Amino acid sequence: MPRFSVIVPAYKVQAYLPECLDSVLSQSCPDLELIAVDDCSPDACGEIIDEYAARDPRVRAVHLPENQGLGRARNAGIAQAGGDYLVFLDGDDTLTPGALRAIADRIKETGEPDVLVYDYARTFWTGEAVRNNVASELAERGPAPFRLEDRPGLLKVLMVAWNKACRREFVERAGFRFPPGYYEDTPWTFPVLMAAGSIATLDRVCVHYRQRRQGSILRTTSRRHFDVFDQYDRVFAYVEERPELARWRPMLYRRMADHFAAVFTRRDRLPRGTRAEFLRLARDRLRRHHAPGAPAPLRARLGHALLRLGLHRTYRALRLIGAGCRRTGRLAAKPARIVRAAALRLHYRIQLRLPLRADRAVFAAHHGRHGGDPGALEAAFRTHAPHIRTAWIARPEHQHTIPPGPRRVRPGSAAHWTALARSTYLVHDAGFDRRLVKRRGQVFVQTGQGTPLGHIGLDLQERPAAARDTDFAELLDEVDKWDYVLSANRHTTLTGERVLPGRYTTLEYGRPRNDVFQRATAADVTRLRESLGVPHGSVAILYVPAHRDYRRTQQPVLDLERILRRLGPRHVILARTRHGGAGRPGEGGRIIDVGDHPSVEQLCLASDALLTDYASIMFDYAGLDRPIVVHTEDWEAYDAARGTYFDLRSFPPGAVARSEDELIDIFATGHWCGSHATRLRTAFRERFCPHDDGRAAERVVRHVVLGEPAGLPGVVPLEARHPVPSAASGLARSPLATVPQPSGSLPVTDSR
Repeated sequence: MPRFSVIVPAYKVQAYLPECLDSVLSQSCPDLELIAVDDCSPDACGEIIDEYAARDPRVRAVHLPENQGLGRARNAGIAQAGGDYLVFLDGDDTLTPGALRAIADRIKETGEPDVLVYDYARTFWTGEAVRNNVASELAERGPAPFRLEDRPGLLKVLMVAWNKACRREFVERAGFRFPPGYYEDTPWTFPVLMAAGSIATLDRVCVHYRQRRQGSILRTTSRRHFDVFDQYDRVFAYVEERPELARWRPMLYRRMADHFAAVFTRRDRLPRGTRAEFLRLARDRLRRHHAPGAPAPLRARLGHALLRLGLHRTYRALRLIGAGCRRTGRLAAKPARIVRAAALRLHYRIQLRLPLRADRAVFAAHHGRHGGDPGALEAAFRTHAPHIRTAWIARPEHQHTIPPGPRRVRPGSAAHWTALARSTYLVHDAGFDRRLVKRRGQVFVQTGQGTPLGHIGLDLQERPAAARDTDFAELLDEVDKWDYVLSANRHTTLTGERVLPGRYTTLEYGRPRNDVFQRATAADVTRLRESLGVPHGSVAILYVPAHRDYRRTQQPVLDLERILRRLGPRHVILARTRHGGAGRPGEGGRIIDVGDHPSVEQLCLASDALLTDYASIMFDYAGLDRPIVVHTEDWEAYDAARGTYFDLRSFPPGAVARSEDELIDIFATGHWCGSHATRLRTAFRERFCPHDDGRAAERVVRHVVLGEPAGLPGVVPLEARHPVPSAASGLARSPLATVPQPSGSLPVTDSR
């Protein structure tokens, strides 16, 4: 008996079906049977299913003699199922990597509930993935399993079968089956949740719900959308047969009214001339099943009342009036925006004619938050040049990251343009508004984006995939505004001056944001690990992949859950990935999503090792003198699309893995922290981190503001520096101290 019976009905989805079936069969949890039901599809779905069944014994092909619809196709799959849990998946959707493993782990953790509800993300042809907007209802808070009365908000989650795993014995005992018609999920979802003796949630995206440009059933104009009335009749009939469920009538009534309104207002669903009939039937159902009491916004309550009273003309008139008001508001807003923009341009021109303020400096970063090199310099300005008043430009959603001290400035405001026009010092890691006029006497400090491995600047002219829509003339105009450019090493200096040619002065003083590495204490590291939820005694691996210019979507390169299963329970991965919904906690909480964490420096300090491929963070992390492992499986593709300044495989900062299996072996055998990896890291650090002594920001301020000599340290031996505590130092048991190491390897705990 398999753990899961994955039921996939297929009808006119031949273009998507192979991807769907592959997403199931490639799951890291192999304990499954895949029941693929050909609903007498006129295309090649049946042949595709037979091909998969011929080459994988886990696939069972079911062919229906005539088209019966999605619900009855699922019923045919249920009749063949033998697994502990039923999992439904539509033929044009996919399971995310590791989904079944996460579902299995959560089921075991919560004591085999009748129903497990998990999350999904809508995926578009552009590659964008948008997570369910009521994902908060799936938070794994409180005791589990539970009953629906403990978490009634689950009724707000999308009414579909494919975001739930249902225990087969529970489904068979209750006699649940899908009815015919459209909206067949409605009389399945509500009764299943209400009847379940135990429910659990999984706060993880397990399904990618494809948003097809054409061909979606719900976007087809047809009278079959009238089936929604019969489906809700089935739901309320189920409740009426069970008096103990009467308390759910108000909530079901609201969901029904919302659903009727949604069908009615979508222009692509009801055929011309049927809208009045639809509203009359909606009025009949709302009167028949009327059960007030569920909370709803005033606008929704008004719409429900108008539908129930049959005032469809009033309802349509109010909708038209509302739409007209919104259009009028948008039309009125456009002249207002034009007037405001003109006023701001005039304000800026006036400010440009007023004297510069020698005691003002303005800072910003490309990500908007306070941090990085500009953040470190802003703090150094306040420490070493306290007579300079600082300001930080950030949008409202990022202003909470600004510490006490600098003035908060909103982009596009009058204060923003005043700061750009009157401040003597301008500091950014990319560039301010392109309309900035660089004044005589202003000093622009460009901190840059770190040490480059991939091509930058003018070198991208031969790399269209990486350059995208870069305007190189505009880029050079921006370079002409720079007075100083920061550099961490000679490689960055020579590369930058060639590919970003200008009249600026390069300050090869180190990276200011890395100063914190030399000042952090063991208590700081312990606090950071606790705040991130890193278990005591764990080996925390920070995973930061690079952007792939040759890929339209940035899906995960590595199967992190598989890696953790192979490495064992003592390892934790801090995943700073770029893909959307899939980056949720996984593998029993040992994958910690830090994609939105505001400080990459804190993540470096909290980790015991770095796992990356081509991300420039490796040059910063080397200054910590902690192990680095690079994964170079697609080096040729990356190099062809982006171009690189040296072969990372020939001069790496640590152990090199050319495949996922080799990567697992490197960590499992201890080679990631062995003597060979240490020698590679030492050579890499000496080349790229010669000035990492904790004083880079101070040197910049003393040179740019105070006019003092820099006092460069040269290459500073680690034992002569202020010690950088390892991520494990200060803990009762050092995770690195107990990692098996090859013979002759050097310990990587802080013996400096």
